[in-house]
Amino acid sequence: MEKTYNPKNFEENIYSLWEKSGVFTPRQVQGKHPFTIILPLPNANDPMHMGHALFTVEDILIRYHRMLGDPTLWLPGGDHAGIETQFVFEKHLAKEGKSRFDYDRETLYKLIWEFANQNKDLNKNQMKQLGFSMDWSRYHYSLEPEIVEKVLQTFKKLLADGLVYRGEKIVNYCTFCGTGFSDLEIVYKERQDFLYYLNYKTVNIATTRPETIFADVAVAVNSRDKRYKKLLGKNATIPLIDVEIPIISDDNIDVKFGTGALKVTPAHDPLDFEIGTKNNLPMFNVVGIDGKLQNIDRVPEELRGVYVNDARKNTVELLKKKGLLIKEEPITHSVGTCYKCGRTIEPLVVPQWFVKTKPLAKPAIDAVKKGKTKIFPKKRFEKLYFDWMENIRDWNISRQIVWGPRIPVLYCLDCNPDIQINFIDKSGQTVSGKYNELSVKYSYEEISNGLQTLSSPINSSYQLTDTKCDKCESSNLLQETDTFDTWFLSGQWPLTTLGVNIDNPKNSSPDFKYFYPTSVLDTLWDILFFWVGRMMMFGLYITGEVPFKAVHLHARVVDKFGKKMSKSKGNVVNPIELIDRFGADALRLALVMGVAPASDIAISDEKVLGGRNFANKVWNISRFINMKLDEAGIKSYGDLPSFKKNIKGLNISDKKIINKLVVTTKAVTDNIEKYKFGLAAEKLYAFIWHDFADSYIESTKERLSSGDNTPLSVLRYILFTSLKLLHPFMPFVTEAIWQEMKHQRMYPKKMLIESKWPGTGN
Repeated sequence: MEKTYNPKNFEENIYSLWEKSGVFTPRQVQGKHPFTIILPLPNANDPMHMGHALFTVEDILIRYHRMLGDPTLWLPGGDHAGIETQFVFEKHLAKEGKSRFDYDRETLYKLIWEFANQNKDLNKNQMKQLGFSMDWSRYHYSLEPEIVEKVLQTFKKLLADGLVYRGEKIVNYCTFCGTGFSDLEIVYKERQDFLYYLNYKTVNIATTRPETIFADVAVAVNSRDKRYKKLLGKNATIPLIDVEIPIISDDNIDVKFGTGALKVTPAHDPLDFEIGTKNNLPMFNVVGIDGKLQNIDRVPEELRGVYVNDARKNTVELLKKKGLLIKEEPITHSVGTCYKCGRTIEPLVVPQWFVKTKPLAKPAIDAVKKGKTKIFPKKRFEKLYFDWMENIRDWNISRQIVWGPRIPVLYCLDCNPDIQINFIDKSGQTVSGKYNELSVKYSYEEISNGLQTLSSPINSSYQLTDTKCDKCESSNLLQETDTFDTWFLSGQWPLTTLGVNIDNPKNSSPDFKYFYPTSVLDTLWDILFFWVGRMMMFGLYITGEVPFKAVHLHARVVDKFGKKMSKSKGNVVNPIELIDRFGADALRLALVMGVAPASDIAISDEKVLGGRNFANKVWNISRFINMKLDEAGIKSYGDLPSFKKNIKGLNISDKKIINKLVVTTKAVTDNIEKYKFGLAAEKLYAFIWHDFADSYIESTKERLSSGDNTPLSVLRYILFTSLKLLHPFMPFVTEAIWQEMKHQRMYPKKMLIESKWPGTGN
């Protein structure tokens, strides 16, 4: 053995040895329960970050269960990451002086595909560097035709079951990214703004958004507010446009905010939308999806086509000139922003596709209550799960982007002539308008070939077949240009990757029948709602069974000061750089040592250095034992009696270390089973470094010098057992030692990765 352990001399070769052996690919053994983990799919074309390095937790479980003898599957995959990838690509286009609007839909999709493909193997290779023992033969990418087809089938099933509908609801819309988002994707930030007090003749109101007064349809006051009881049923007047609107009551109005009188703008505020729906009030959209005030009668001419922020300033100036602005005062309030670009979200009423979630959520709630799926740590996260699932809202699953599977419905242009279309004509010019106007000048083929986006009115008819219109038999059909929310696809990941038959799960693939439900879903706690809840809903809806028996939630990786890592703070740590400096095992150990369940994981050079020092310690222990075996002339396993409890010559220290090994083995096993990986690692660290190296090995040196070989049997046995226990945590150094000392083992050709866990056989 070399004098020092250099990870670079071993890691790549060892991973290649494992991969070529086929040990990552499980055999289906009927009558034997498999252990299965589905990898939380990372962005397929992004390099790994420290959060991905926490897949170490899953690899610990996988290696442990493989050594227990379970048919063990860790199924890897990659996510197309809809809006994230398109956002990055659009920044790339901007550097070339171009934008998405320069291309028709199909061309843009192909360009993004080529762009994404440039790095498609990047994080695969990086996951291998970390030692992740995934079954690469079963790797899936979220835009594989077979995966997409199953996702479309799920949509059609939901539609047939009355669980999908097209609704004109208020959505969180980013006018920069050009798409709507679910409530969960909004990041709320504290911001300094102004509260403007306006004169509505009979009543004064306060608002942070004076530019939307042109969409007001009522003024609402709390029925318990004595100040306004006499005004109920009377009218107020919208300033600048002199439109009268009713004064109504609603008990959701905060009497302490502003004047206690709220302007009701259903098209541009979620609370106002609820009030408007409840009171059958009309709606006026004054802000368009482009973020500008629209060209409609209610909007003053000088404000039409002006972006919202400028329109706010201009509206305030107009109000001042007319003497209708009573006062303005600073306010600190929470503002919804786009999680991707950081810009302010615009609540807009636009046609979107929704899933009715209440009927899907109930079985998912019951499954956790009945223990069919257990959540760890239970105390902290089970309540969060129930809170979200019991108060769930219908899910907006449509996104106005190109990168992703398109919603599989088609509109007949002849039956729906009011569909708004954007396309690039033969001369390369962008054309926009309603079909009944465009069809006078442009053929269906030219519109279809250059199609960018379409927006159909809420009452538009649609169909699933793509040949001829079901009503008029016209061939002038255009498919919906909205794509699915990424979570709609990834929410079906355990089903689609294992080969479910959506229409008849009994006819699913052999993999699905054997490996579903999966065993454990390990992920960061902050996607408990985004992903875990939705997988629960889809799994139960399609198959009647939960998708996983346990959910293990871990926390985020932070810097050594406990601060969240971010590029702006300059404290982001690149896991691959740490591997290059210290080795993969050192980083893996640093990610679990000293970490309580679901607590933040602090990472630093010092902590990873500690992991490297431990790897060196294990190497030096092994080298010492190997050297002593060699000095005693023991060249192979059979040259020395194998350790047994009744072996002759055992003294008190021998028996003591053997007992400690038994206790440590039980502690490590129990803690892994309870997802207490930090505690398991600490027990093992203490045993190997202190009990074994510092105490027992030191105690054997005099006996070894005298020619007593009994300690060698004990040392060899303790070392190989310790390597087995340590292997799930530090797979490279343990396998390297195992291979270096193969002549000292009963089965020299057998790899450590496939050996039996202590207590289950040799």
